[in-house]
Amino acid sequence: MQDAIEMSVVFGSIVLIVKFVTEYALRKKLIEKGLVDEKVKYLFADAGLTHLLSNIKWGLILVAIGVALFWKQISPYYVEDSTVFGLMFILGGIGFLVYYFIAKSHIEKHRKDNMNG
Repeated sequence: MQDAIEMSVVFGSIVLIVKFVTEYALRKKLIEKGLVDEKVKYLFADAGLTHLLSNIKWGLILVAIGVALFWKQISPYYVEDSTVFGLMFILGGIGFLVYYFIAKSHIEKHRKDNMNG
């Protein structure tokens, strides 16, 4: 179980590094080509909302994984690691579904607010 968590952290870190590097490269190219004007503002208009929703998403996922690990610790019966690993995926999937509905309602509200004002 410890190996799975370590591998998840390593691969997750690699994904985050690649994401930050590609976003930096995109912004640098936009600046170098002189495309920084009112048009670019619309590309990053939802950045604050996206950041907020991203925090909600990862909070839900980490809570779901924590519940699965906590369940293994408090269970009075022997629980195999593969069972807990499967439960982590099930609860993580439920967390993503909850996030989807939260994000959908926030984005629709944000779009309505921008159309009205």
